[in-house]
Amino acid sequence: MSRARLVLLALATILVAAGCGAAQTQTGTNTDAGITIFNTDPENPLVPGNTTEAGGSRVIDALFTGLVEYRAEDAQPVNAMAEKIDTNDSKLFTVTIKEGWTFHDGSPVTAKSFVDAWNWTAYGPNATQGASFFSQIEGYEAVHPKDPDGPEGPQEAPKPATDKLSGLKVVDEHTFTITLSEAFSVFPVTIGYEVFAPLPEAFFKDQKAFEAHPIGNGPFKFASRNVGTDIKLTRYDDYKGPDKPKFKDLTLKVYQSRESAYADLVANNLDFMEELPPNALAGQKYETDLGDRVVQRETLNMQTIAFPFYLKPYDNVDLRRAISMAINREEITQRIFEGTRKPADGWVHPLMKGYQKNQCGEYCTYNPQKAKESFAKSGYTGEILLLSNTDGGHQEWAEAVANSIKNTLGVEARFVPSTSFGEFRQKVNAHEMTGMYRAGWIADYPSIENWLTPLYRTGSSSNDGLYSNPAFDAKLAEADKAPSEEQAIKLYLEAEKMLAPDMPVIPLWTQNTIAGKSNRLKVANLHPFRKLDLDSVEVVG
Repeated sequence: MSRARLVLLALATILVAAGCGAAQTQTGTNTDAGITIFNTDPENPLVPGNTTEAGGSRVIDALFTGLVEYRAEDAQPVNAMAEKIDTNDSKLFTVTIKEGWTFHDGSPVTAKSFVDAWNWTAYGPNATQGASFFSQIEGYEAVHPKDPDGPEGPQEAPKPATDKLSGLKVVDEHTFTITLSEAFSVFPVTIGYEVFAPLPEAFFKDQKAFEAHPIGNGPFKFASRNVGTDIKLTRYDDYKGPDKPKFKDLTLKVYQSRESAYADLVANNLDFMEELPPNALAGQKYETDLGDRVVQRETLNMQTIAFPFYLKPYDNVDLRRAISMAINREEITQRIFEGTRKPADGWVHPLMKGYQKNQCGEYCTYNPQKAKESFAKSGYTGEILLLSNTDGGHQEWAEAVANSIKNTLGVEARFVPSTSFGEFRQKVNAHEMTGMYRAGWIADYPSIENWLTPLYRTGSSSNDGLYSNPAFDAKLAEADKAPSEEQAIKLYLEAEKMLAPDMPVIPLWTQNTIAGKSNRLKVANLHPFRKLDLDSVEVVG
């Protein structure tokens, strides 16, 4: 980019606008009302740099505002706290933030608020889930030395040489610079992701106190949290952004199953649920239950099955291929999801600019004969396990997938449930999976790169199965520093194609998301990132 100012970037996705249920704005909105929405229990304390899963992200999204946000209508990046982001070479960026913004404790949001937060997240000993998102910044290796764990098991990580990224410099109260180790044209798009949010000085003075009562700079401020029950937020009236809420209180209610949440939604005891469970989709039951309270759009998420490469037999490539070819995606998407899911044929979402069909090839195509041949070649004769949490509406399809594998390969295959999403994710992060497991991905930012780097690059934040392919890593690095978007896309697609022989993760399906709202909400739209667009919400007066 040449002196590029990030207002709208060309890396936009082509997305379907909000569909059914997006009622026209009416008069008589109750701006003092409160609403309750579905949530799963966040995995970690509510710190942006250590929150990369959906249950926590819904809360972080309301509590914090970063430099960039993504438009609800089409996911294009637009400036939020950034006044401007300038660069001549896609390597050195000068960021100017808007003046007059404050955190919820009244302290000012400054350039230092961003730099300190990013340094803390990147620092190796803090063991944050978002650290690898800062790996493009100069000096990352010094603050986050390479993990020495290997075949011998966990080893003590080397002490970082410093706790500050050399590529971050505060210029003045409202200006800082970012120097990357290599040119990376996608970088300005990535920084709308929540891990790039600022942190107040209060966090660094007393992290435990902050975790008990998070302090953000977003449209809502923290009120209370009852772990396993709910998280309550309330409108921050001094918020400086244009996306000020049209209602006062937001309660994110934790459910152990989507089925029980759906019952509350139908009874108008829950105001919004961003994805309905399979029992509501069966026979399009939701149409009868909800009528004009249905909200839907195609969203940037994909369901997958991941393999623990640290566990036999799932390190066996022939077994991984056999399992994928034994899954009848078409039948499952029709029978369980009534056609609201589309079988995936690669690892990049079809709505991404640059998407190329059939990158997975035969390995994502149901083929009993080839599946059996690959299974025989693997030499494996034991049981196959599929693990998933059940509080997200995953039991029906997971059981169907296990049965498809069982019937096709003639092997014992079964679904092993875990009740709590938080408990499930803790085991995933601790590399304690005892079988293959439900993964899935909701885009962090609108770029083809986001469907590859965080999930499959060696050591990346969401590469939970510990997959590693040096040739794939090298191709991503080549794509990252490509001089143009077109050249970068070409190289990212070459990298995606390299995943097919390895099958590190099984792509299952993408979806047209069916959500629902209560009759208290006049307007409630879905965001492309499969969440409630809080800015759109209007409550009946």
